[in-house]
Amino acid sequence: MPANLTFDALTSAVAAGQIDTVLTCFPDMQGRLVGKRFHAAHFVNGGYEETHGCNYLLATDIEMATVQGYKATSWEAGYGDYIHKPDLSTLRLIPWLPGTAMVMCDVLDHHTHAEVPHSPRAVLKRQVARARALGFAPMMATELEFFLFAQSYDALRDANYQNLQTLGRYNVDYGIFGTTKEEPLMRAIRNGLYGAGIPVENSKGEAEAGQEEINIKYSDALDTADMHVITKNACKEIAFAHGHALSFMAKYATDRAGSSSHIHQSLWSDGRPAFLDPDQPHGMSAIMQHYVAGLLAHASDVTYFLAPYVNSYKRFCVGLFAPTKAVWSTDNRTAGYRVCGAETKGIRVECRVGGADLNPYLAMAAQLAAGLDGIERKLALEPEMTGDVYHAGQAREIPRNLRHAADLLEASAMLRAAMGDDVIDHYVRAARWEIEEQDRIVMDWEIARGFERA
Repeated sequence: MPANLTFDALTSAVAAGQIDTVLTCFPDMQGRLVGKRFHAAHFVNGGYEETHGCNYLLATDIEMATVQGYKATSWEAGYGDYIHKPDLSTLRLIPWLPGTAMVMCDVLDHHTHAEVPHSPRAVLKRQVARARALGFAPMMATELEFFLFAQSYDALRDANYQNLQTLGRYNVDYGIFGTTKEEPLMRAIRNGLYGAGIPVENSKGEAEAGQEEINIKYSDALDTADMHVITKNACKEIAFAHGHALSFMAKYATDRAGSSSHIHQSLWSDGRPAFLDPDQPHGMSAIMQHYVAGLLAHASDVTYFLAPYVNSYKRFCVGLFAPTKAVWSTDNRTAGYRVCGAETKGIRVECRVGGADLNPYLAMAAQLAAGLDGIERKLALEPEMTGDVYHAGQAREIPRNLRHAADLLEASAMLRAAMGDDVIDHYVRAARWEIEEQDRIVMDWEIARGFERA
């Protein structure tokens, strides 16, 4: 779905005094929006051409630390600029911020004006172009889960994130009365996103106390990734405005279920679903079988892009609806890859591995790279797993920690061929830094466990 504001309409709104601020945004390595707030008059009078920002924005950790060890930038290289090039097809109103519009930007090299290869939008666009060269249009959708908290962000931070209290006190999965208590905030999120040109389908209570899910209509892969990051940003901003906090951490508490971001994916050709063949089992065409075979063949290699933090791996628990096995099954939520919409034009594969903390551009790019490799090499699809996959003995395991996933990412010949050595090395460095920080930091758990008893 295209965004809901043309440049001409923006210019008119600025002249009428209806819009005074334009956000120029791009996703950082963590999938967060970064950029600038333009006075709208300056933006329409030339600022729309390009702006600039330090290249460290694609080489920091989640706390914005200037991590060393990246080829792309360093203190020695001087931390120069990248160009932020507005993609005017993504202009949209931002109803929850007064007088504000937003545009997504591509990140370009300051000297060559080529897209920076490791910028998340460029990583995804490269795989979309690869699919299109094979005659396919990748269509995707993401489901986002998060926890709502009664306190504000500042209150929780000041309390060192102790005694977190969810807004909902008990499991209201699909419950109407329970979610009515959260409706002032959730209604504002749904209506705000819809007003921004994001086709919200619904929200619902999810399967844990205080947990919500929001679903956006499927679209082409790049549009879906853009909508995903805007949705996350909107949820946080609207919660903040209502005096609440929410979190997209994969696992915020040991005894609670985690939050996922399932990725639904299909390929279309000439306006028809390339995954559908009514004469094949479940309606899965040969193209779909090869694609899913690629996903499975490279499931371990791509795990980092679905689970990028140490915390991400604590979500993979038996019996809490996060998968532990990277296998496929039909309409079976215990499998890492679930075939949905069997025998219909909506047939698709849902990757259930990713957490709500993933960067959607990188996750979708990795899924496409794996699936397209399956198509190009005509990989045969392994037999379907049925029943309780959690307890399937010899099934392919999802890597159990970030250290293992980083090793697999670094060694992946498929991802290096698809994305380029420099891109993979860049994100391997990000993974290694996260591990180094985990190894360095003394955690509350260690103190509570060992302070007296060690």
